[in-house]
Amino acid sequence: MVAATVQKNKAYYSRYQVKFRRRREGKTDYRARLRLTLQDKNKFNTPKYRLCVRVSNRFVRCQVIYATIKGDIVVSSAGSWELEKYGIKVGLKNWAACYATGLLCARRTLKKFNLDETYEGIEGDDVTGEDYNVEAVDDGPRPFTCYLDIGLKKNNAGARVFGALKGACDGGLNVPHNEKRFIGYDKDEKSLDAEMVAGYIKGSNISEYMEMLEEEEPEKFQKHFSKFHEEEITAEDFEDMYTEAHEKIREEPELVKKARSKPSKPQTWKTPKLSYEQKKANLKAKLLALKEAGED
Repeated sequence: MVAATVQKNKAYYSRYQVKFRRRREGKTDYRARLRLTLQDKNKFNTPKYRLCVRVSNRFVRCQVIYATIKGDIVVSSAGSWELEKYGIKVGLKNWAACYATGLLCARRTLKKFNLDETYEGIEGDDVTGEDYNVEAVDDGPRPFTCYLDIGLKKNNAGARVFGALKGACDGGLNVPHNEKRFIGYDKDEKSLDAEMVAGYIKGSNISEYMEMLEEEEPEKFQKHFSKFHEEEITAEDFEDMYTEAHEKIREEPELVKKARSKPSKPQTWKTPKLSYEQKKANLKAKLLALKEAGED
């Protein structure tokens, strides 16, 4: 039998529909986005919030966003580059930095909606690494609910995006989740190793790796942790550094915008157009220069 050939004739091309631009660019998973933004009609324009976590080669960003017909509206945002103000100057994309960024985004969001005192989450010594879900208070507003949006990242257990999720939940946001996604979950025993989670929150995995490299491969240790050496951060400093940062984030989560200063002189990036008289004068100057150079 002869295989049927696919005929791409005029009728085929007249009915062909091009995919969305961001789908063609490989930036948006519209199947996941539809489920994260679709809202029942009887909600009467109530926003459906989502916690967007994006990890780049240098930083991690957490945003609370809701969708409208005109486009997405960002309610609050936090980036790991802001952690320098709280004492974390290096390692701005690891698991501990993702946790701190999620915590900052959560506290900043609740502060904006005046829910920071009602829902405080887990504080200080209470961070044991155990799974935590916000419970609604009896006499007061309901907890701020949003849904995790990880974009095109794979939802592998223990991924950094779930570190940001853990920080947001500990910060007081109500994000539906399952403890199976956290680092330290054992499939066979079906239990979560809370000590491992608490260790990752305070950077124990990095400190152990630093100590191992320092003993076995000193050259690689100097190369991999050069920024840490510049800031004089050792393996013993991680726990105190992250604990103090979490306390500072809770004390002052708001973003202080810097006042913009006008430049002293007006700046121009394009060459201004010359008038006919200016062009004529420039040409005369060039011809005169060439004439003088020929005479010399």
